[in-house]
Order: sequence, then C-alpha cells, then structure tokens
Amino acid sequence: MKILFIGDVQGETNVRKLQNVVANLRQSDGIDVVIINGENSADGNGITPHSAELLFMNAGADVITTGNHAFKRKEMDTMFNDRPQVLRPANYGDACPGHGAFTMDFGYCELCVVNIMGMSYMPYCDNPFKCMDEILKTLTTPNIIVDFHAEATAEKKSMAYYLSGRVSAVLGTHTHVQTADEQVIDGHTAYISDVGMVGGADSVIGACKDNPIAGFVGYYPPRYKFAEGKTEFNAVIVELNPKTGGATSVKRIKKII
Repeated sequence: MKILFIGDVQGETNVRKLQNVVANLRQSDGIDVVIINGENSADGNGITPHSAELLFMNAGADVITTGNHAFKRKEMDTMFNDRPQVLRPANYGDACPGHGAFTMDFGYCELCVVNIMGMSYMPYCDNPFKCMDEILKTLTTPNIIVDFHAEATAEKKSMAYYLSGRVSAVLGTHTHVQTADEQVIDGHTAYISDVGMVGGADSVIGACKDNPIAGFVGYYPPRYKFAEGKTEFNAVIVELNPKTGGATSVKRIKKII
C-alpha cells in the first residue's frame, strides 16, 4: 500500500494547483491513499468547509488533517462532527467538536489516520504521548499513519521512537519547512520531522516576505498574507506492508509547481 501525505497547504490558489499534481502521482507512483494537512487551506488562514471540500474534490484527498488552526473558523465546528474524514488533533479537549482518528476499510485491510498535536510552543492540549497510548488501545489495524503537528523537532523525534513498532508512520507537520531526515525506524515506522508545505516558493514559510520581515525588524505585528507566484510542493510517499503495518520505505518529494 502506498500513501501520499502532503504538507500544509497554503490558501485556495495552492489547493487548486494540487489537482494535476496529485492525479499524476496517483498514476505514476500507484498511490492508494491521499492524506493532506489542510489547516491553512482557506484564504486568510485556517480551514473552512469550502476549502475542505476543495481538498476532497479538487485535490483528491481521502483524509484531511489539521493542527493548531483547526478551530480558527467557527463554521468548521459542524463539519468536524459531520465529516469524520476531516480530523482535528485528538488531544484537544473533549469539549471540542470532531474526532482525531479515522479508519478506512479497503476490504483486504484497514488504514487508520491519527492527528495529534505537540505540547512544546503550541496551544494547550493533552499529553500527546498518553493520548496515543489510549488511541492505540482502541484500534484493531496495524496500519496507522500519524500526523504529529508540532513545533519542536525533539518532541517529534521522541514521539517517533515512542511509537516505533506500534504505528506505520509518524509524519511531522507545522513548521512548513521540509526536513531531510526521512527514515524507517527499527525497520517498521516511517518518520520525517516535517513534511513541509504547499506554499509560495519565494516566501517565508508561505507568507509574503515583507510582512514577517517587518515584524522582526520593527516589532510590528505582521499580517499573514499568502505569497503568490510559483508554488513549492512538499510531500512524502510511505509504502507499507498492509499485513504487518510495517513501512518498507518513505520517499520525500520537493518540487516547484
């Protein structure tokens, strides 16, 4: 089984650019499942029902994950409850709408996607390590892909070793900068510190350069605006054995579209 996991998508323009890219990868690499982090897919930041539907229909997503911007738009509350394929971090409080895990049934096997968020330099949330322990108690499939939306590399790597042998992949998101440390840990669990983004190639983590520079130089709170022009596409392809849940490879993708 081959899973295409696409990093944080920045705005509707970049969502629409995914259509041909994903279709071509499905054909050329034999992709079975597409997972997209869509927490920044709406224009103006966050995710909306409209941008989520575009990710499903236009970009070919099977599952959408999110992160610390999951609840930036109030109109998402209903969708998180009604569309189980749209995930929010599982270690948000029980009062939050939605779910942090979704299992797909392919007949010959099941695949579960889990979305969790880190604690370091992030909004308040439950302990993600303990949260994963509780989630794993409920799952009957060995095929488990974890989107760990976190800031600190040390926390992400710790999670990978903590879950080694128990999940198929721990894929980091949030920093929008793709890392070059992809590996299969202990011959079972695929890992990368950050998958990256689908955002402006000439930008500061997807934002127009002038705004964050002004913030650093003049202490003026920057207004986030997506960069225009060429787009950097970041993703990984994880291949796993559906009988054991063990990853056999992880391939990093980085190109300009």
